[in-house]
Parts: sequence; C-alpha cells; structure tokens
Amino acid sequence: MTDHRKPDLNLNLVWVLEALLEERNLTHAGDRVGMTQPTVSGALARLREIYDDPLLERDGRGFALTPRAEALIPGVEECMEQVRRTFEVLPTFDPATSTRTFMVCASDYVLSELTGPLLALLAQDAPGTRVEFTSLPVDASVTPVDLLRHDVTIAGAGRGLPGKNVSLFSDWFVCVADARNPAIEDGALSLGALRRLRHVRSEFGAHAATHVDDMLAAADVAPSTALTVQGFIPVPFAVAGTDWIGWVPERTAQRYGDMLGLAVVKTPLAPKLLVEAAYWHPTKTEDPARHWLIEQLRRASEIVEFGSEDADAEDVVTDDA
Repeated sequence: MTDHRKPDLNLNLVWVLEALLEERNLTHAGDRVGMTQPTVSGALARLREIYDDPLLERDGRGFALTPRAEALIPGVEECMEQVRRTFEVLPTFDPATSTRTFMVCASDYVLSELTGPLLALLAQDAPGTRVEFTSLPVDASVTPVDLLRHDVTIAGAGRGLPGKNVSLFSDWFVCVADARNPAIEDGALSLGALRRLRHVRSEFGAHAATHVDDMLAAADVAPSTALTVQGFIPVPFAVAGTDWIGWVPERTAQRYGDMLGLAVVKTPLAPKLLVEAAYWHPTKTEDPARHWLIEQLRRASEIVEFGSEDADAEDVVTDDA
C-alpha cells in the first residue's frame, strides 16, 4: 500500500504527475512544469516507486498510461483543483486592481444573453479581470470536480446539481415555426398539429429529460423527432424554411425570429418556466472574488430580465445534495 507519509512525496511530484498523465510524454510534461527532461525522468522514477507501478509504458514511438495511471486521473485532477483554488482565494478582493481570470461554464442560451451585459459591467468596474467561458458538458452531468474547475457554473435550477446555487433570471419556453407553416391557424397550433408535426429537439445528454420533454409528456404529446441538436440556439435555424417546429426560451425566439422568418405560435400546452441559476462548489463560498462575480452576474441578469438594474431581486441561496 502506498505510504503517503514518505518524506520524498511533495507537491512538486503531484505537479509532475498531473503533467505526465495528461501529456504522456516526458519532454512535453517538462515544458509544461518548467523542468528539464532528466528532472522529469527522475520524478517519474520516484513516482513509480511510490505507486509501485510503471505508470508510463512504451507504446511504439510514444508512451501509454498503465491501468493504474488511468485510475489516478480523477483523484489527481481533484487534488490539483483544490491546490489551485487554495492559492487563488485571497482574503480580500479589489475589482479595480484585480487581474484575476474567472471561469464561467454555461449553456449556449445563457452565454448568448449574459455575455454582453457581464463583460460591459466588468470593463467598467474591473478592467483588469478576464472571463473564460466554457460550455456545459454535452451529457449535462456536472460533478463536484467540475464545480471546482469553474468559479461559477450556470444551469437550469432544479437539475439536482451539487453545491450552492442562487437564481439569476428566468424565461418562458415558446413554440417556434416557420411563418409559412400551413399548420398554423390564427397564430396557433392545435394539439393535433403538435402530435402530427415533426419536432427539432434540444438535447442536454442522452438520458436527460428537459423542461420541454416534461411539458409535452404532460399533454400526452409524443412527437416524431426530425432533428436533435445540442442546446437551444440551433433550434430556430433548423426550423426555418421547414414544416418542423421547436421549443426555445422566448428571448431566443425574439433574437432570431425576424431574421429567420419564424413565428412564435400559441399552443394548448401549459407553458414551462426556465430558471437559470449560478452554482458553485461549497469550498468557494468564502472566496470574496467569487462573491463579487455572483453580484456581477446578478446585475447582468437584471439587465437581461428587466433591461436595467433597478429591479429589487432577492438572492436565495440553497443547498442541493
């Protein structure tokens, strides 16, 4: 069994181990951590002794990870995220002088609505900061380690994500169709038309039911899927010029509807409300920079929701197991 109390186990070895697991090449790993190839080779020898495993083995002209090394990847990732988080968290945060880079993960819809207002606020109040945006995982699964990788992850409320969360803004789902769709009568689609027409479906994971899926199921509508897309933004583009229909947040329909010749049509279905929320790892709760970022996201959300920051929105923070 590995004895992690050994005096030769130190943080530098963990940095090297992370680089080796990702690069699978001693020279590239050395470039990444600022060490020469012989130094990395010596570190690998010590790691092999600690784990009693070769970790990297020759595979043709390159190297391949051993099964033991593959099994180490999740634990090493989590360890290094904790280390980085520890060094990032400072007792105070001054937005006017900070040069911090914030990591924000969100859906295509959220990024289309929040990016502009958020960057405008940061340019005004924290000109030295940066934001790196990443998309939600395709399979819609967000783990505690994923939360550690980002300062904030924005996703639909009620998804059972781990960590703390606070609501940001909301939107209603609406049905969009090409304005020339012959099934539209007086600006509406009947229940029969909803069952007959083919749908463009937004997918957030192969086994993840969406608000729209729930809405259709409640009305006993089992539509034929014409096309499956990732996220909401592709839906209007897929519907345009066809007899297909799709469901998107109302702001997305307003953003692209006129340009694509679409109509927002009424249906007999009870509408569903989408609430977007900001999630973060509990260990980030005391980080003043993260707290400030949440405040800016709330300000940007008020601009999205109301066109200004005048609304008196209440921050409700909850725990999701």
